Amino acid sequence: MGIIGWIILGLLAGGIAKVLLPGRDPGGLIGTTLIGIAGAFTGGWLSAKFLNRSIQNDFFDLATWGSAIAGSLVLLIAYRLLFGNSRN
Repeated sequence: MGIIGWIILGLLAGGIAKVLLPGRDPGGLIGTTLIGIAGAFTGGWLSAKFLNRSIQNDFFDLATWGSAIAGSLVLLIAYRLLFGNSRN
């Protein structure tokens, strides 16, 4: 799966993470989208590095989607903890 595939996966994973964790985000839609992309890359890297689960080349691999969504959720929670009070 190429870089464009990971970006698309990150966009979708960020949207799913937003649905799973509703509420106002400090960065709005663009911030959540960028967090989703970063979460997909981070989740995929952590999955490969520490769980010894290699990244599949298939876009529809369930483990790849799970790691991307989990990475997005972790980054979204961290972002809210750090910058949650900046938007009124």
